[in-house]
Amino acid sequence: MKKQQGFTLIEIAIVLVIIGLLLGGVLKGQELITSARVRNMISTQDGIKAAYFGFLDRFRALPGDYTLATTNITGATQNGNGNGRISTIAGGDTVNENILVWEHLSRSGFINGTYTYAATAAATTSPTNPYGVYMDVIYDGIYGSGNFGADGATASPQRHNIKTGAQVPVEIIVEVDRKVDDGLPNTGGFQFSRYQGNGAAAPTDAAAATPSCTSANGSAGVWNATNGSTNCGGASLL
Repeated sequence: MKKQQGFTLIEIAIVLVIIGLLLGGVLKGQELITSARVRNMISTQDGIKAAYFGFLDRFRALPGDYTLATTNITGATQNGNGNGRISTIAGGDTVNENILVWEHLSRSGFINGTYTYAATAAATTSPTNPYGVYMDVIYDGIYGSGNFGADGATASPQRHNIKTGAQVPVEIIVEVDRKVDDGLPNTGGFQFSRYQGNGAAAPTDAAAATPSCTSANGSAGVWNATNGSTNCGGASLL
């Protein structure tokens, strides 16, 4: 009679150890990728902040709003209106200064790349976040608990801010907030923003549902850090 053979305890133990090492490697790899994406987003926001304040220091004017750009910046094609706000045509400006920002910053050497103004954001006018969504520098109240436009009742105080653009996984935006600020979506210097980018306007309806990446629209809101949302965004307040 042929004797049956199976795995010994030692062989099973070796297999389990190998499986454990493989799973550990996969998880560690994912953790490293997430950390790299977080660092990249923080670095990008910090770089734009530095460019914004560097431009302000050199020209005594805001990028996008500068009235003498075509005179003092080689390659600049448009001037802003000099009212002290980076706004849009819809907001009363003569050009979309939130897009013109990138031409002024790039042509004066404060950011990498070369961008040329157009009325609509495009690859030639605006940089994107790592998820392919255009970033924005603008004067508005669409951040934190005031994510419903300038309706007066729900908008946050209007101020200049740098929007990351949407399509950022919630676990990335949460880690960015934890590392640079207070880890809460509606308070501090880095807050949640509904801004979608790529031509999609932010909602202006105060009754609109809170996006799934945050738990509430008030100051007590927290990030829904583990619900798997892939369409979040933030704003660095200036």
